[in-house]
Amino acid sequence: MFKNEVESEIKDLENLTLSQVVSKNYKTAAVFEKYNLDFCCKGKRNIADACKEAGISKEDVMNDLNNVFTENAVRDFAPDELKLNFLVDHILNTHHTYIRNMLPVINARMDKVSSKHGQNHPELKEVARIFSVLQKDLRQHMIKEEEILFPYLKKLAMIKENKSKYESPYFGSVRNPIAMMEAEHRSAGDDFHAIREVTNNFKLPEDACNGFRILYLELQEFEEDLHKHIHLENNILFPKSVQMEEEFALS
Repeated sequence: MFKNEVESEIKDLENLTLSQVVSKNYKTAAVFEKYNLDFCCKGKRNIADACKEAGISKEDVMNDLNNVFTENAVRDFAPDELKLNFLVDHILNTHHTYIRNMLPVINARMDKVSSKHGQNHPELKEVARIFSVLQKDLRQHMIKEEEILFPYLKKLAMIKENKSKYESPYFGSVRNPIAMMEAEHRSAGDDFHAIREVTNNFKLPEDACNGFRILYLELQEFEEDLHKHIHLENNILFPKSVQMEEEFALS
């Protein structure tokens, strides 16, 4: 999406109702929930009227909505061309941050939807159970990467730039923590596969409310981001790391 297209889309937001904005980009639901603006039962109001009724700044809401639409306009980059340390920073700043930001959002919505629809749709309890296991595993996984693997990879990058001397790590070879990370990646993929089976590939029931729909959309987006995240690590970061370590170990 080009800049002028984004600016035009943002400008049109003020003319839409809250429910229309969410329909246009479901990620905006998190913005309205941040300001306690009901886009479901009171979704026919426009942004100005809703903000006036709630006694909040329309400018603050619009700024947050602008950020959501602007994020969608960021162009893809070529990760395989990034240096090792920059690739690590990208994964931390983009994917680790995304996970930590989205987990409480999805959990809160899961609770709301389950309390409203759980009796008629017991699959929601199973989704909540699987996601609870998944998020605990992901939190531990990211800590391992941030405290053990990634610092070592940054040391390799410094060696590459002749700013440090190579020393064999206490875990023997980078292949060892990488093997663990890849196993945990497979486990996360299996968890989402199980969620897809339980939800029939996120098929919404006929009585699904807007919150139900957004929950499934957020879970799908989370899965898509996780796939990109794992791809960057398994297929680009890890092979680069192994190759670089072997070069230093043999020199």
